[in-house]
Amino acid sequence: MGEVVATMAIRPLVSMLMNKASSYLLNKYKVMEGMEEEHRTLERKLPAILDVITDAEEQATAHREGAKAWLQELKRVAHAANEVFDEFKYEALRREAKKKGHYSKLGFDVIKLFPTHNRIVFRYKMGRKLCRILQAIEVLIADMQAFGFKYQSEQPVSKDWRHTDYVIIAPQEIANRSRGKDKKKIVDTLLGQAGNADLAVVPIVGMGGLGKTTLAQLIYNEPKVQKHFQLLLWVCVSDTFDVNSLAKSIVEASPRKNDDIGKPPLDRLQKLVRGQRYLLVLDDVWNREVDKWERLKVCLQCGGTGSAVLTTTRDNQVAEIMGADRAYHLSDLDDSFLKEIIESRAFSPEKEKPAVLVKMVGEIVKRCCGSPLAAIALGSVLRTKTSVKEWKAISSRSSICTDETGILPILKLSYNDLPSHMKQCFAFCAVFPKDYKIDVEKLIQLWIAHGFIPEHREDSPETVGKHIFNELASRSFFLDIEELEYVDAREYFSITTCKIHDLMHDIAMSIMDKECVVATKESSQIKWLPDTTRHLFLSCEQTEGMLNDAMERGSLAIRTLLCDNPVWSSLQHLSKYRSLHALKLCIKTIPFLLKPKYLHHLRYLDLSESYIKALPENMSILYSLQTLDLSKCIYLDRLPRQMKYMTSLRHLYTHGCPELESMPPELGKLTNLQTLTCFVAAVTGPDCSDVAELQHLNLGGQLELCQIENVTEAEPKVANLGNKKELSELTLRWTFVCDSKVLDNFEPHDGLQVLKIYYYGGECIGMMQNMVEIHLFHCERLQFLFRRDASFTFPKLKVLTLEHLPKFERWWEINARQDQIGFPLLEKLFIKYCGMLTALPKAPLLREPCGGSYRLVRSPFPALKVLELEDLKSFQRWDVAAEGGGVLFTQLEKLSIKNCPKLMDLPRAPLLQELELKYLASFQSEAPYLQEFKLKYLESLQRQDAVVEEQILFPLLQKLSIQKCPRLIDLPEAPKLSSLEIQDGKQEIFHFVGRYLSSLTKLILKLENTETTSEAECVSIVPMDNKEKWNQKSPLTVMKLRCCNSFFGAGAPEPWDYFGHLEALAIDSCDVLVHWPDKVFQSLVALRRLSIRNCKNLTGCAQAPPDPESSLHLPASATERSQHLPGLESIELINCASLIEMFNVPESLKEMHIFGCHELKSIFGKQQGMSQLVQGLSCSEVTVPTVVSELSSSSMNHFFPCLEYLQLSGCDSLSAVLDLPPSLKTISIGACRNIQVLSCQLNGLQKPQVTTSINIPEPSTAVAREHSLPPCLESLHICCFSGMFGGILHLPNSLKTLKISGSSLTSLE
Repeated sequence: MGEVVATMAIRPLVSMLMNKASSYLLNKYKVMEGMEEEHRTLERKLPAILDVITDAEEQATAHREGAKAWLQELKRVAHAANEVFDEFKYEALRREAKKKGHYSKLGFDVIKLFPTHNRIVFRYKMGRKLCRILQAIEVLIADMQAFGFKYQSEQPVSKDWRHTDYVIIAPQEIANRSRGKDKKKIVDTLLGQAGNADLAVVPIVGMGGLGKTTLAQLIYNEPKVQKHFQLLLWVCVSDTFDVNSLAKSIVEASPRKNDDIGKPPLDRLQKLVRGQRYLLVLDDVWNREVDKWERLKVCLQCGGTGSAVLTTTRDNQVAEIMGADRAYHLSDLDDSFLKEIIESRAFSPEKEKPAVLVKMVGEIVKRCCGSPLAAIALGSVLRTKTSVKEWKAISSRSSICTDETGILPILKLSYNDLPSHMKQCFAFCAVFPKDYKIDVEKLIQLWIAHGFIPEHREDSPETVGKHIFNELASRSFFLDIEELEYVDAREYFSITTCKIHDLMHDIAMSIMDKECVVATKESSQIKWLPDTTRHLFLSCEQTEGMLNDAMERGSLAIRTLLCDNPVWSSLQHLSKYRSLHALKLCIKTIPFLLKPKYLHHLRYLDLSESYIKALPENMSILYSLQTLDLSKCIYLDRLPRQMKYMTSLRHLYTHGCPELESMPPELGKLTNLQTLTCFVAAVTGPDCSDVAELQHLNLGGQLELCQIENVTEAEPKVANLGNKKELSELTLRWTFVCDSKVLDNFEPHDGLQVLKIYYYGGECIGMMQNMVEIHLFHCERLQFLFRRDASFTFPKLKVLTLEHLPKFERWWEINARQDQIGFPLLEKLFIKYCGMLTALPKAPLLREPCGGSYRLVRSPFPALKVLELEDLKSFQRWDVAAEGGGVLFTQLEKLSIKNCPKLMDLPRAPLLQELELKYLASFQSEAPYLQEFKLKYLESLQRQDAVVEEQILFPLLQKLSIQKCPRLIDLPEAPKLSSLEIQDGKQEIFHFVGRYLSSLTKLILKLENTETTSEAECVSIVPMDNKEKWNQKSPLTVMKLRCCNSFFGAGAPEPWDYFGHLEALAIDSCDVLVHWPDKVFQSLVALRRLSIRNCKNLTGCAQAPPDPESSLHLPASATERSQHLPGLESIELINCASLIEMFNVPESLKEMHIFGCHELKSIFGKQQGMSQLVQGLSCSEVTVPTVVSELSSSSMNHFFPCLEYLQLSGCDSLSAVLDLPPSLKTISIGACRNIQVLSCQLNGLQKPQVTTSINIPEPSTAVAREHSLPPCLESLHICCFSGMFGGILHLPNSLKTLKISGSSLTSLE
């Protein structure tokens, strides 16, 4: 059987053309006057073409080249014809607007905007275009008859939409069962690299659709993995392996993505991973170029010990390049799981499975090649087939999978089974890059903008679009569907996103051929756009430059332009954008880039996050515009006043625009408007709309109403908003608290789920029994939530937020007897800054089994999982009831209590996992499932008993943080503790840390400052009586110590070998640290980051320093250069006032930061001969080439071959910085008043050129000195003082950034 070919979706194009040709607007405004005959001919011949399209598509599928060429020509003609009828429609809309008075409002601008509005000119121009279309159609019909295409009807689309969920079988659930062994093996491999200093690379190899990405997701989300790695990153690579772009994507995937934006991507990546034990997942890698991988790997190797890269790839050669020794070849999925997937997709769970079809499932399973994606695709196709004949046909057509094709034929079969309009909708998704998170709502709007949604009298295009998306999702054309929430100080917004499997994306690209272009590389690497380009997605730097070049070279009929990066300069050749239907552009320039007179066909315009201050008035001539997104335009203060003429507008996004002053007048005339995310109410006037304009608009989704205090007679108008049936989220925002009773009679419809209220001035709110979320902020007069006659039950409420309600003291107007649970489904409760609230609401008494009897408990929130209480000055009880009975939270997982001084105990919460307490008088707690515990500012807390009734109090505790608990002198038993943080704790608590060392990976110990501990008082936290524990070594990787004198000093008995895995060490305010702790450094073989600050007694000198004269000319081996800390990469020294010299740091060092070390004489260890140079600088005329030459010719030249970053500040005793290594890329020197010489290290025995003839004069007779810099230096920042430096500074060609202030330099070369 031949190869399965994905068919082109051309029928919808022709159907769309027929609908446009028969539009009532064309006749109403006589825009085809004089062309009536051609119009009738077109309407007569288009159905003849539609009749044979199905047969032509089948013949093209059977590899008849003539049929394929005929369809391609039909597609070209249909596109051209659609554009012609778009012009007719726009002309009709223009005449309609003119009739309504728009021209008089635009004034003289009309001539500029409509230079060819003369009807005779329009008729002549459009008549010629229409004749050309008719001629092309005549040729197509003649060819159609020659090919012998026959009538074949397409199966009609049912109007009874089949409501299907996205996920019929939970993919993660079956993946956990089917890939459990694979996951365990790879997780064990990753965790087993904990002590490996080299980067571990583990490729997962297998054919497409086998579940590699799903397995990687399971590994990524595994709790052991999340706990083990300090940084987790996920990036989809796909076809493009551009090293800089990929490095940028990796950085963008981290929480610190905004750091150092101006630096090169590889430098940012190196800084991100440096010293961090990270896991990086590179999904779908295809790169076979070894040099590219090696360039990226160099940066990735800067990570901490145990770092790993997990990749997925279909290519064995890629796996060999990246990490063949650890490659994991994924096997086919077991047939039993494939059968489960197919049956769950093919049969409805409500109906009995036909036995005869169930028997055929086994045969279908054999066609799947072990692929779960193929099983999902075939099961979805079979879902619409009910007879044995249909099943056999699918089975036979899906039997052509080979090792070479993989499962692509099955996926193409699934695509071909779609109705033609769904094919078109899915194929359009090729415009997005692989693994791109697609906004579902915006995707549907793009479908509508391009006319892909068939018309239905009963349903809106948005409703039909949602059904199409759901159907495609149920067939797994879309996956990873999730709700994302965006929350900041002012707004909350949620969107639904999805992705496309990379194999499905390949199919979409094969269908669209060269119509879709996705450019994600740097613009210089992108080829010129082909003339066939219709849909363009740009996510590269200098977007505007690429567009300008492409438009200059040719005239592209681009219909979609989506720019994912900001545009910082002007776009040229704007007249060539006439074909645009959809445009996404983030404008960062002051002048507005777009010219509406060239954008008549625009239906979708996304300008979100642009720096525009106002939209020009001529935007109102975009009569076809359906979607306008202005969200997060933080400078936008006004919209076009004539916006009422944009009658096609359906969606207007204005949230996140804090400067917006008002809405344009007569907004109610936009009768098609369905989405308005923010309405700003201004003082009523001729240039703005009142809230009454919203009364007859059928708004849905999310709506925020701002500045309600400006609305006249606000109560009825605002209250009516709750009755809009399609509205799901409503935000009411006053600017300040004022008199209002608008919510007293507020009774929203059942569909309104989320209500947010800011600065409301009433004393209570109304009937809200059907709400899912209620959020109240700054309602300063609110005394109780609900009226006397309100129901005591809120059966749907899941989230309740009460913040800054200073007079809120009770839940109901009267505390009536409560016989029902008021909040049976509430999952999250946040109460903050409600100073008069004393207790939670009443709850009925329930019986809880206890031994052989029972006890009475109350559970006001039986489903509660998250509870946060903050700044409740009067809160003292968990229940308002005076009669006994404890309070029980059976499902509570996270509890945070801050500043509730009258609360004396905690509720019973057997499943509690996270607990945070701050400013609490006292408490008692038992939490066997607790995993995270935070204690802050508990003044009276003295101890946590380690054992209760011979049971460990916190058997599962992993993270413990204690801050400002001055009386706490004991710590609880917690055998699984991995992270311990103690801030400002007593010195006595130090003795209890040892019990956790066998499990801790992170220790932050910042004790209270006391008098200097004598060396005789130094004690060990490591149990000295258990030497077997020492041999095992602690898993600690991060240790931060402040005022922990017991660790150091000559008398400290600490066995530092025990901390052999330590990667980061910070020492603060250690008074007994006088000399460099050689014994400590000798043991820390894995250390990468070292920070020492505020150690006022640290001199750095050895106890018996050698005679400098005797070692002046000795090689480095004789001076016994230290081999301690062999992996050290970063050192930081801050405010060590007595420090004189550095220890000899290892060659691995990459960064050095020194601040406020005023006595420091040398930064690169004990440099011999430094004293002679320093003394020479104070003489009236001393020549110093000999000393410097000797320094440079020693093997010290080879010190620090990896050093890239040097920062010095406040080091007043430094007179010279010698032997700067050539590897340095960044130097920053500030407030080092006495530095006179900078010299760069040179190779071999060559004398340093810049110091061969330096004379150091008195300041009054300054002679120019020369300073040499490293040859690879990219950034230099020097803040000079009087007398500092001076002379000539030679700048290397590599320098990119230079900042010098207060300089006495005489020349820059």
